[in-house]
Amino acid sequence: MVGKKSGKALLKEEGLERTDNDMSLTAWPHISAINQKNYYTEYLKRDDQILVFRLQSDENRNRLAKIAKDRDRALAHSNGNDVSMAEGDVDMEDVTAVEEAEGSVEEQPGSKVIVIHPGSQNLRIGLASDALPKTIPMAIARKSTTNECDGQGGEPKPKRLKSGNGEPLDSEEAFGKEFAQQFTSMSTELKSRMRTNKRRVLPSSKELVVNYNRRTPPERISEHNDPHRTEWTELPSDPNLAPDFFTGHAAIRIPDYSTPRYKLSWPLQNGWYNERDYDQRKLLDEAIATILEEAIKNQLGIKSKKAWAQYSCVFVIPDLYERRYVISGLEMFLREFGFARVCLIQESLAATFGAGYSSACVVDIGAQKTSICCVEEGMCLENSRINLKYGGADVTETFVKMLLYDHFPYADINLKRRYDFLLAEELKQKFCTMNEAEISVQLYEFHLRAPGQDTRKYTFKTYDEVILAPMGYFHPTIFDHSEKLQGRRRLIERSYDLYDGSPNDPLSNAQLEVYQALGYKPERKVESASVDVNVEATNGTGSMSFASRQLGNSPARLLHDDTEMTMRSSPAGSPVPDAENSTPQPGGQPSNQGTGPPVAAVDPIIEKISLAEDRDRVLASIPLDAAILTSISHGSQSDEKKTRDFMGGIMLVGGGAQIPGFNAFLEERLKEMKPTFAKEIMIGAPPRELDPQVVIWKGGSVFGKLKGANDSWISQMEYDRLGSRLLPYKCMWVW
Repeated sequence: MVGKKSGKALLKEEGLERTDNDMSLTAWPHISAINQKNYYTEYLKRDDQILVFRLQSDENRNRLAKIAKDRDRALAHSNGNDVSMAEGDVDMEDVTAVEEAEGSVEEQPGSKVIVIHPGSQNLRIGLASDALPKTIPMAIARKSTTNECDGQGGEPKPKRLKSGNGEPLDSEEAFGKEFAQQFTSMSTELKSRMRTNKRRVLPSSKELVVNYNRRTPPERISEHNDPHRTEWTELPSDPNLAPDFFTGHAAIRIPDYSTPRYKLSWPLQNGWYNERDYDQRKLLDEAIATILEEAIKNQLGIKSKKAWAQYSCVFVIPDLYERRYVISGLEMFLREFGFARVCLIQESLAATFGAGYSSACVVDIGAQKTSICCVEEGMCLENSRINLKYGGADVTETFVKMLLYDHFPYADINLKRRYDFLLAEELKQKFCTMNEAEISVQLYEFHLRAPGQDTRKYTFKTYDEVILAPMGYFHPTIFDHSEKLQGRRRLIERSYDLYDGSPNDPLSNAQLEVYQALGYKPERKVESASVDVNVEATNGTGSMSFASRQLGNSPARLLHDDTEMTMRSSPAGSPVPDAENSTPQPGGQPSNQGTGPPVAAVDPIIEKISLAEDRDRVLASIPLDAAILTSISHGSQSDEKKTRDFMGGIMLVGGGAQIPGFNAFLEERLKEMKPTFAKEIMIGAPPRELDPQVVIWKGGSVFGKLKGANDSWISQMEYDRLGSRLLPYKCMWVW
């Protein structure tokens, strides 16, 4: 007996069964309705529901419990006669005071906090309890078959031009016509300025300098008669016993042609990772970690890495940082070095901590970068941040070029050689000045000390080279920028947002204005993007899409796969509507006149990536005085009171600003550019006779010793659970 058939079986037999071919009725994305049940939830709206804040409250609760137990124990020992505080009246200020009182007996505050401030040329590191940091070169030398002098075919630095037959050109032509014209125009401008200020200018000064330098031979001094001879790094006689690497001062004092050879490298250049001199990201990270590890062991005396777990670390980062640089530092300090806690502080904010200023316009002139930022009440104003890619090293190279232009007696100087690099830095520090009263024909001397050679004593004359080289801060086109962008983004890609795939490295309005002043136009790339997308759509080819070409292997490409939820364009272009049938626009014109290809929509993510790529091809270098005024204008937001406060609180820090007369010269330049604020403009040095080079580190040490007010510490457990996602909660600025 046949059973009764179901309704679905009957519909299938009759051909009336409904089938689903997985085709949606529309290509428009479906937006699900809001779940009304959870619409008014308090999830992640209270501090106790966020892990970072919950851990802080738990830590405070444990501290209070510890203080209460200690108090009860003390009361029990004293039989209740000494009651220091009523029960239940414990607050955080009392806890901090008690902890400081206890810590003063056991250990000095900050003795377990390491402050690290890496730079392009120098690393400053020390304990927060130290008065001054240890300063060592941020360099590492590893065994190699060649040294840095052999790179680029043995071309010296600064590079000299040669004639067609390979012969070296005369000194006036060795650096090209452009440098000669700029040098001559700057010299002429200086002479007219000196005449305006009633300074004496000799008409034949240049001829006197050139004639003397041409005919002055060096004097040789035997090494044992030189009381100031350089102590070079000694290597064992057996090359197999030589160390694999040297760091710091020992690295830059290795003889260039030692046995075995060592190649010197600087992992950080121009405030960026040095991607030009490294082939792999791993080698670059290892170099930075090795330099820091050796500095902690040798300079701070903390030999055992097991003891590092008892220490905390204050990591000083640039104002306009790159996220990958910051996250890599956190990874290294917490996981590789094993520090208990790490906190971050920006350079300009650290400078105000070190100088004791509440509001200031901080100008940090380093070896290879210059950063400017306005700080107000303990906060870096994010739109005022500027990062320029020149510094004291550019002044050194330009000074050497100007000396060679005027027939410097040591014509074979090469900044790629280690002893010549040390000599050039010494010449700049001794002779460069910005006091116009000191500009005259001067006779100087220096000693050339090379490993394995007798000391040579040179005498030479200078005229205006000593002031024109540091004036390059206000004429940055005279600096050599040809190699600063080489290898950029070759090893380390920019940071992308986890959710929408757009670049998320910080960018301020002031820095954007600097880029625009150098020819960067944000609107240009939008048009080209529209044309590229449209041409590919109309051609209907199967080649890689514009989005794939622009995004490469970045996280943003995941958002442009075939699985994305937004509607994608058809490979074939839509037909162009006729002009008379097209949709009219509010202005009375049709949307398409039929006289060109159809306009395709531009993906905003692709647009942001394209703009970021354009910015990577622009080197930020504008005159220093113009950059300071740009930063102040964006920091004050047209508020006259703030403008006057920042104009009267310009603070110069960094080693590049240690040129005699530099503060007065910059102040005069700013008054000429802003005569309405001439009375307010004032440039001051850091107080308490503090060395401008260590002000930032000193501010980091002050910040590291704060207890009750510092909630920026990142522990290992927090970072293991949340990673870089906790940085928005821990940073004192918008991450």
